[in-house]
Amino acid sequence: MARKKQSRKSKEKSARVEKAVAKALLHFLRNRPDHSFNHRQIAAGANVKGRLSHKKLIGLLEQLSESGQITALGRGKYSHKASTTKLEGTLDVARDGFGFLVPDEEGAGDIFIPEKKMNRAFHGDRVAVRITRYRGRGGRPEGEVVKIVQRQRSAYIGVVEKAHGQMVFTPDEVRIGRDFLIDSRGTGDAKSGQKVLVEIESWQGNTPVARVTRVLGDVGENNAEMHAILWQFGFEPEFPQMVEMEMEKFGNEVPKDEIKRRRDMRPITTFTIDPPDAKDFDDALSIEFLDNGHYSVGVHIADVSFYVQPGTALDDEALHRATSVYLVDRTVPMLPEKLSNNLCSLVPNKDRLCFSAIFEIDDHGKVHKQWFGRTTIHSDRRFAYLEAQAIMDAGEGEFHHELTTLNNIALKLRAERFKRGSINFEEDEVKFELDAEGKPIRVFRKVRKDAHKMIEDWMLLANRKVSEYVSKIRLKPALPFIYRVHDRPDQEKLANLRTFVATLGYELDLEQEDDISRSLNSLMMDVEGRPEQSMVQQVAVRTMAKAIYSTGNIGHYGLGFKFYSHFTSPIRRYPDLMVHRLLAQYLDGNYSANPNKLMADAKHCNLREKRAVEAERASIKYKQVEFLEDKIGEQFEGIVTGVTKWGIYVELTDNKCEGMIGLHDMKDDYYEVDEENYCVRGRSYGETIRLGDKLLIEIKGTSLRNRTIDFSLVEYLRDSLEDHQDAIPVGYGPTSNSKSKRRK
Repeated sequence: MARKKQSRKSKEKSARVEKAVAKALLHFLRNRPDHSFNHRQIAAGANVKGRLSHKKLIGLLEQLSESGQITALGRGKYSHKASTTKLEGTLDVARDGFGFLVPDEEGAGDIFIPEKKMNRAFHGDRVAVRITRYRGRGGRPEGEVVKIVQRQRSAYIGVVEKAHGQMVFTPDEVRIGRDFLIDSRGTGDAKSGQKVLVEIESWQGNTPVARVTRVLGDVGENNAEMHAILWQFGFEPEFPQMVEMEMEKFGNEVPKDEIKRRRDMRPITTFTIDPPDAKDFDDALSIEFLDNGHYSVGVHIADVSFYVQPGTALDDEALHRATSVYLVDRTVPMLPEKLSNNLCSLVPNKDRLCFSAIFEIDDHGKVHKQWFGRTTIHSDRRFAYLEAQAIMDAGEGEFHHELTTLNNIALKLRAERFKRGSINFEEDEVKFELDAEGKPIRVFRKVRKDAHKMIEDWMLLANRKVSEYVSKIRLKPALPFIYRVHDRPDQEKLANLRTFVATLGYELDLEQEDDISRSLNSLMMDVEGRPEQSMVQQVAVRTMAKAIYSTGNIGHYGLGFKFYSHFTSPIRRYPDLMVHRLLAQYLDGNYSANPNKLMADAKHCNLREKRAVEAERASIKYKQVEFLEDKIGEQFEGIVTGVTKWGIYVELTDNKCEGMIGLHDMKDDYYEVDEENYCVRGRSYGETIRLGDKLLIEIKGTSLRNRTIDFSLVEYLRDSLEDHQDAIPVGYGPTSNSKSKRRK
């Protein structure tokens, strides 16, 4: 028995030795991926000589080769497998110059790329990378770019300046990390200090040589800066000449013969409700009071598909753009103005062609009948949101009975939606008041009232019912269609959210998966009106998956809908136009559609939607920086919205402008990030600043080029959860691990 026990211990010890040797062998080869070695060289280099017999060492190397961890090259030589491995993905470059490959391969980790190994690749490019070594105890992969598969963009935005008799171009995108030389024959009309668009023509070593293709204007001039943002994210302000030529065939009025082919809704009371500065009215509501006590409510959407036909330059350009882009001071439409602001816009007192969803509905929001098809409408009135709201609040005024009835039904639809699991994420929207030159003179929050929500609820009903109708025409196989889908949130992210809100004193119940949406809604109600409301909402939104367009239906988790598509905005969203075409085709009994083409177009639209959102945020950030540019030295209250290894992000309470307090600027202690508890903590005195804390800050500096705002900390204010607490001077902040407050 003792001998057997000793034998087992011996085997366990031998296995441990082999495991340790294998690890050492792999580490040695990983750090020399471009070289090959025989077993003696590997044993000596890995410092394992003598730990295994000659035979066992070779056997171990063969096992590693068979498992694919190293490569046997023949003649007794071995190298690390990664020396011949290439991965493709997107290059993500940090402001400091180094970068990471984000691989296409699902589950593959990021690969560190040193600045010197970029090999002319820029941030956002699709590249192929070869792993060159593994660093550190964890074997962190490091690589170099071996091929630029596709440039993210062909044109670059920035500023040209004259230096030593040579025109030099500095890109606006800081993460490009290098200046370009401008070919002496390619300066165009550009003058030093102007914003321009350039294209790379050649290289001098690692320096691009470019030519100016367009002069946008002087740096700081509003038009130049807004156009620069558009070009940066891949949106062109003007339409191609071929599209403009095609527009000439359209008259200025709806064709009379087309009106006769459609259901005539012109006698029915119809109106639009939009923002006061809107120019494209793509949806209208009609209401008819029926003898049975029900209502016939029409959701009428501009019939863009009548004008934008497949195979035309107009359609190609609409798909290329995929969406309208909304900057602070302008809209860059998906369709030319003649369509978006005229023929397709549901302006009052004009006949307009629509694709409509008409519902017979009762006071409780129950739909008894529905009809989808092409119509002609005649809008009786154009309301701004606040106009409609004032009439509903007063209970009198033009169409007050119709507005109030529609709102009362919308309230029932909304309540039912939340009962089904729809999540109530209502983020504040930033709006700017601009002067004649486009400079911001006021920043304020847009308040959503019942008039806004009413329109949203009717649009949601139409979107849901159209998707549901198509999905049930034929269940197996389902008809090809474009859905707006939203996946369930990641459980790990939800757990992190629960940890975060717990630090603020709130609870999030994740025990029952089917009740998570209700728990999230309960959290949103709890934080409503609190200083940390905006920040909690933002963090909660980040835990959710992104809604996308897809031909595969998985439902819309955030809205609590099993079926959902975008039907209501074809003037500004190409997927809605696709939905109109498919619905019309299926209503006519033609069930043929190319699912591969639909999916490819959906993916393109997802990408363009993302870029449009980035452009919108860039314009907001630029105007926020511009707004605070002349307020250096002034003090404001704010809420901590983020903590990173380089600083604390603070959103100003009055105007939602966000800036950063650099940790290196906080001289009262050495602050470190505690990611698990969403805070930074002073190493010496334990002072803690966490998400949701109120601070008094001072505007330290702004950079329009980088669209950044720098703050300095003046003092801690009352903690977001302890409103009774008096203001605390800097150096005496709320602590989580000490009862005493530090000496100043």
